[in-house]
Amino acid sequence: MLRVRPLPFEATASYGQRLANTYQLTLSQLLDGVGITLHGHGTLPAAELHLNHNAARRLAALARFPLPHLKRSLPHLALPDDAHGTEAVAHWKRLEAEQQPVRACTLCTRHRSHNATDTAWAHRPPHRLVCPRHHQAAPDPRLTATVRTWAVPELAAAHHAHQRLLRHPRAATAWTTARAITTRWYDHQQHLTRRWHTRLNQLCATNPHLTTTHSASPTLLARDLITYPETVTLARALATLPNRPHHNTGNALSLIAHRLGLLRLPLNANDPLRVFLTHTRH
Repeated sequence: MLRVRPLPFEATASYGQRLANTYQLTLSQLLDGVGITLHGHGTLPAAELHLNHNAARRLAALARFPLPHLKRSLPHLALPDDAHGTEAVAHWKRLEAEQQPVRACTLCTRHRSHNATDTAWAHRPPHRLVCPRHHQAAPDPRLTATVRTWAVPELAAAHHAHQRLLRHPRAATAWTTARAITTRWYDHQQHLTRRWHTRLNQLCATNPHLTTTHSASPTLLARDLITYPETVTLARALATLPNRPHHNTGNALSLIAHRLGLLRLPLNANDPLRVFLTHTRH
């Protein structure tokens, strides 16, 4: 019997569906077969499947994986506040857009599924935006297909730089700040617009589905991917700046502009980077 290996950060419903496929069952049939009562209805990526502790134990036994191992791979498998009652229960829960999983790398999925499927969904953390081995990414849950990134090699380089950034003690806060800043710049077409527009055109040229997905424009669907290299660069710069702000932010701005490959970085008083440099750091 083949074991269905979970993908890192895979959605519980995605793994359950792949497991059901190996037995040629629906997800509800699979859960019923191991004594798990399913409540509600839902579909990926708009909803996720939540299991209580006993249901998670039964799923792990069926999958032949130790429950702690399965929990590490499936971050939404069993929530910490679930009651440890006698009944094994699963229920669908709708997710807000920012909580929804995205398509996992198709080649990674095919490998983990023994070529049975290339479709899986994952709650990927920011440092897993790009699969550097197979040059794929899924920046938005509204995309039903991954984005091929081989034409934009700086994305794989940014992935590796992001892994190095994770070792820094201020990595998480620096990333959150940098992402908010680059998103603002992108939405307001500031500082890096020409570079980002070129990158968008490169991605659209190799991914026609970006322009045919009617739920949103490619400008929005690919935003996190387009800004990713500069977000990593900015996060690294912010993480390594001294804690205390300079009386003059000029030195910090010159350093950041150099890191971003800009001659200068003119900022107005309300620019989020200037606000951070002037008022936020203590």
